[in-house]
Amino acid sequence: MRLTTKGRYAVTAMLDLAYHNDKKLVTLTEIAKRQDISLSYLEQLFAKLRRAGMVSGVRGPGGGYRLARPPSEINVAEIIAAVDESVDSTRCGGKGNCQNNQPCLTHELWMGLSRQIYDYLSGITLADLLAKHEVRQVAERQEKASQMDRPHDLP
Repeated sequence: MRLTTKGRYAVTAMLDLAYHNDKKLVTLTEIAKRQDISLSYLEQLFAKLRRAGMVSGVRGPGGGYRLARPPSEINVAEIIAAVDESVDSTRCGGKGNCQNNQPCLTHELWMGLSRQIYDYLSGITLADLLAKHEVRQVAERQEKASQMDRPHDLP
């Protein structure tokens, strides 16, 4: 299975956004800093996520992003699909043309694995991940670290 950084970063950024969603609009700069992801890369990903109806953005001072739907209604598989990724384990992209324009000997094996992965990821929502103690611990640690890095207001 080839899940590139595009899919991984999209899920990470969406989980960060979901964690901070109830507080205020979240800027991509904040997500980039907390998750150590390039800002320009996040801009590309969020353009796709916005087109897919998963996030909404507000421009200008005080702007940022929020989830367009509740975290319980956004699953990991759809985030990956929104950024043009797939969870395909085959060499042929599921087309069945892996060997001389025909399915290879193990085509059905890899297709079955792809279905299992897709089913697993589509059964996990952002809310499910946020409910995990370990995920919340990491998010809290990242939040504290990012607050410590902010320049303090001078009198």
